[in-house]
Amino acid sequence: MKRILLKEYNLKLKTEGVSRKLVGFEMIDRGIPRHYYEICDADGNKIGEVTSGTMAPSLQKNVGMGYVKTAFSKVDTEIYVKIREKLIKAKVVKLPFYKG
Repeated sequence: MKRILLKEYNLKLKTEGVSRKLVGFEMIDRGIPRHYYEICDADGNKIGEVTSGTMAPSLQKNVGMGYVKTAFSKVDTEIYVKIREKLIKAKVVKLPFYKG
């Protein structure tokens, strides 16, 4: 029974597409993204959620990852992370953050 459900689910994803994607982002304004913080558009509408974030010492930047609606998943898209009820500007970047 589980195999049938999985096949149906995969078929649905193939025909309809996914509704959200995991993206990496770097903060433009000052702030550190944390797990469960909201990711918003310029109008403050929730478009996703942070899965992880920190200050990256090797990059000298605050970075994070999170799920966003697919319309906001393109590299260089401007997004906002809601930190203490303020919208802090960030942009979507290509992963991995560090290329050694």
